[in-house]
Amino acid sequence: MIKNNLNKLYSLIKYRSTSVFSNFRNISNYINDATNFVNTSGLTSNTNYLIWVDTKKFKTNIFKGSKGKWTLVHSYLCSIGKASIPTPKGNFKIGIRGLYFGKEKGYICRYYTQFKGNYLFHSIIYNLDGSVRDGRLGKAISDGCVRLALENAKWIWDNIPQGSTVKIT
Repeated sequence: MIKNNLNKLYSLIKYRSTSVFSNFRNISNYINDATNFVNTSGLTSNTNYLIWVDTKKFKTNIFKGSKGKWTLVHSYLCSIGKASIPTPKGNFKIGIRGLYFGKEKGYICRYYTQFKGNYLFHSIIYNLDGSVRDGRLGKAISDGCVRLALENAKWIWDNIPQGSTVKIT
């Protein structure tokens, strides 16, 4: 019985460690692929930050550096525009920012940072009482904006200077 339990435990540990290694390898591959994409695209920025939104992987990638020497510093899961109102693709610049919007419509999105007209990076959607109205990430569900977890929207709001390049593919 003890031997049987030890064999089960060994199988579980072996499966878990293989799974963890596989996940690590996938993350490592994505970091390398994202960095290679940005550095071979000839992208420049007026600041030492650049954002690449990968709409296929639902990732908002933050890079620091300069043309051909970008280093990935953050990669955040995000939601993008639904099929009827897609997130625009192309090269844009960071514009204005604000603490929140939507209160007059009965919801709040926090820490918005503009990248094109009415298109913004912002938090998930909250009710006026502070509870989460829609916290889904990794989906095409927004009205064209890029939704992020609250702390990630705040990081962009706090750290990405106006004029930084935003690349959306």
